[in-house]
Amino acid sequence: MTLDPLQLCLLFSSALFCVGLVGALARSSTILVLLGVELMLNAANINFIAFWRYGPPTAPATGVMFVIFSIAVAAAEAAVGLALIIAVYRHQKNIRLQEASRLKG
Repeated sequence: MTLDPLQLCLLFSSALFCVGLVGALARSSTILVLLGVELMLNAANINFIAFWRYGPPTAPATGVMFVIFSIAVAAAEAAVGLALIIAVYRHQKNIRLQEASRLKG
């Protein structure tokens, strides 16, 4: 049984997505949850590039443009997430997700 390159890329990206999902759901630290979300976004970027590269011919840089927009959104998400983590840390002196319920008004 031989796998073509598209199947290998999809297998790799699904494994990366699963690792990110487990990391996001199993951790109590907010920073590790954000790292899991970033891994899931990177898995989606690998899918975009794989389908662009091994799929039917389309516009020259369609997949690359999707990935550039996705990276821009991920950078904004990371900046906002880290700003929220810093604000929560300044308020409660820890970054555990179980303690964040005290922020409800």
